Amino acid sequence: MFPTKVKRLLQLRHTLWGCASLKAPCSRVVLGIETSCDDTGAAVMDETGKILGESLHSQKEVHLRENIERVVQEALERSHVAPSRLSAVATTVKPGLGLSLGIGLDFSRRFVRQHNKPFIPIHHMEAHALTVRMLQPVPFPFLVLLVSGGHSLLAVARGVDDFLLLGHSLDEAPGDTMDKVARRLSLIKHPQCSTLSGGQALELLAKDGDRSRFPFRTPMGKTYDCCFSFAGLRNQVNMAIMKKEAEEGIEQGTLLSCVKDIAAATQHTVASHLAKRTHRAIVFCKENGMLPSSNPTLGIYEVNTVNSVQVLSGGVASNEYIRKTLSIITETTGLHLLCPPAKFCTDNGVMIAWNGVERLREGKGILPPNVDVCYEPKALLGVDMSAEVRAAAIRLPSVRIKIHN
Repeated sequence: MFPTKVKRLLQLRHTLWGCASLKAPCSRVVLGIETSCDDTGAAVMDETGKILGESLHSQKEVHLRENIERVVQEALERSHVAPSRLSAVATTVKPGLGLSLGIGLDFSRRFVRQHNKPFIPIHHMEAHALTVRMLQPVPFPFLVLLVSGGHSLLAVARGVDDFLLLGHSLDEAPGDTMDKVARRLSLIKHPQCSTLSGGQALELLAKDGDRSRFPFRTPMGKTYDCCFSFAGLRNQVNMAIMKKEAEEGIEQGTLLSCVKDIAAATQHTVASHLAKRTHRAIVFCKENGMLPSSNPTLGIYEVNTVNSVQVLSGGVASNEYIRKTLSIITETTGLHLLCPPAKFCTDNGVMIAWNGVERLREGKGILPPNVDVCYEPKALLGVDMSAEVRAAAIRLPSVRIKIHN
């Protein structure tokens, strides 16, 4: 027979076993699933934001159906959390590629019904916007700038499911523009750029370029809103390239002698457009009392999709020139600038799990396992206030943007 003290210790050990052994957490646990594009990501997270296990695979859509079960199983095994321990499953349902979203949603519906778990549908852009709150305690409201190969938007995050959309992409996104310019310049043939993505190559060559040689016009200079347009800039660059090819007597596909100058001018104009739209959003928010007067925050989420063209640290997701340009704006306007690390700027299951944790905490958007949910390939984030911003017609004071490479 054990002494009374030993008995109590054994009882306590038995009580704590489910929390201490095999990393199984005492707090609520969410499985996040991301399949909005070419990637399949899954992560298991507790409600403190601790990542218990994750898995991420990049592939074309034809392989999504084959990989999703394996990726989810890997995340669960690495977390040492059985499906029965999950508190909910959160899955991206909008926006994205229809086929990819559908595969993720079909799997998730089967999974939650099989294990009788609550289901939390997630907006992909909402998940990116809330990622910074996983890393540090950023209070609502705060301003969000999201730029990527496929999206650009400015929004005020007022709550976990409460966003005011100030501006968004009207055509192509900055990452897409930079990649297309890099391809048109045939930068893959440049000895310094053969292994780089388009955005990386532009940034590298721009460091030694003279942007003043090609004074491209900043897009939408006479449109006083916060929306983005980069197609016109790409046309300007293409015209300049064709002119220089004719002057140098070379064919398309041959490297121009002024390639570094074009890279510098393109990068600067992209950065200027992002900065001016962000500046106007800040002024609009301040004039309308939409941000706190003490220590207002701008979170920049530079999302980079892993695919055959871009790599994890490429394109907009790691462009220091763009970040420095935006920091000039935040310093001028008195905002605190936050940029999550590059590893959290990819499409992944971690951000979806965190969004699920935030919603679970507040009891928002949590559905029973038998409710039918549809995916939405196109979906704006929050309430669209871009017309109100345009009606305000805010003219910006001049801000000198001078960055030394």
